[in-house]
Amino acid sequence: MTPGHPPGGPAAPAPAGSDLAGPAAPAAPARGLLRRLVDVRAGEGPALAWSFAYGVALMWSYYALRPIREEMGIRGGVERLHESFLATFLVMLLAVPAFSALMARVPRARAIPVVYRLVLAVLLAFAVLVWSGVAPALVARAFFVWVSVFNLFVVSVLWSYLADVFTSQQGKRLFGFIAGGLSAGAVLGLLTTGLLVRPLGIPGLLLVSASLLEVAARCAGRLARWARTGSASAREGEALGGSPLAGFTLVARSPYLAALAAHVILFTFTGTIVYIAQARLFAALIRDGATRTQLFAAVDLGTQVATFLLQSLAAGRLLAGLGLWPALALHPLLALAGLLGLAAWPSLWLVTSLQAIRRAIHYAFERPAREVLFTVVSREEKYKAKSFLDTVVYRGGDVLGSQAAAALLASGVALGGVSLATAPLALAWLATARYLRNRHASLEVR
Repeated sequence: MTPGHPPGGPAAPAPAGSDLAGPAAPAAPARGLLRRLVDVRAGEGPALAWSFAYGVALMWSYYALRPIREEMGIRGGVERLHESFLATFLVMLLAVPAFSALMARVPRARAIPVVYRLVLAVLLAFAVLVWSGVAPALVARAFFVWVSVFNLFVVSVLWSYLADVFTSQQGKRLFGFIAGGLSAGAVLGLLTTGLLVRPLGIPGLLLVSASLLEVAARCAGRLARWARTGSASAREGEALGGSPLAGFTLVARSPYLAALAAHVILFTFTGTIVYIAQARLFAALIRDGATRTQLFAAVDLGTQVATFLLQSLAAGRLLAGLGLWPALALHPLLALAGLLGLAAWPSLWLVTSLQAIRRAIHYAFERPAREVLFTVVSREEKYKAKSFLDTVVYRGGDVLGSQAAAALLASGVALGGVSLATAPLALAWLATARYLRNRHASLEVR
């Protein structure tokens, strides 16, 4: 299952003379400090370092764009957000089969950098469009849709790769710390936008983001070189084969993957309700676009600092020591409490606090635990089914949530009433999480 080492055991050390041995290895004091933070074992250091750097660069790139996306969503019309979510879903329906076709024909070590560089090219095109001022409202809506596709797609590719490189037991030990790299990158991205949005403008920030995507592609390449050093290295040169529509068919015939699909839909449906409430309150109370962009960045920054601390200091130990259930259950319980709170008091302060805490819990605990769930499935499922779940199914939940919210609001239901109607779904989400924990445990011992 895992390039570079036998399942459940220590990774094979890099061979003498390789560029991952000798000087690339951390010094003894650094290794000692690292082992206080994460249970890293012999031979895993280079893979952990490149995975961490990969996550930093990728999320730095995305989070430099995220506050811009939120502002573009408002510029394109808050009342049309449900249309933007639907457009995002439709784009995903085209993008996922294209990705599956690429993975079927091209080895992952080459395919993953290709994906990032295609995304980079689109980003550069948007920089030109925004700079030229062509059709600003249309470009704003298109940018919102594209970034909503970008963020899920490139992060899904990262986690698919890591779930393939590491075993389930390694994932429990290392994924929490690696996810801390993603949060560190998010903090850097938000600081970049908050500090530079006025002097550089949006086109300048898009160029910064594009440069960081190239760094992420190079880190993915170095991780591939580490994976090629082990006994399963032959798979690094193999394409996955299969149909471009395999993601859908794999999920449809697997109860485990179908439960993961339900888990993702319930997560995104409840999260979209909170997101729409936040967007409406921001649009009503804050009129200046640059101020809104900076405030979005400030809220996300606080979230990511908290997430980074939780991931680096607690997430890995929680997953390794207590298992998946606490990490999977915490977010549905928070969603239930938050939606009931919004039903009673739909205020800007509460919705931003809920959004910040929800995202911190998701990135620190729920997301690493969810990624561990994929370590026990086949390689084809790790790339094709996971990509389908992380993109089409994820945005499908957004569509369901946004359309439901739009229909209720149009019928005269207040934001508090929409939140109250959504709260029971958090209980269904909790039940799904329990099933997934139990099923993962049975698949892990096979």
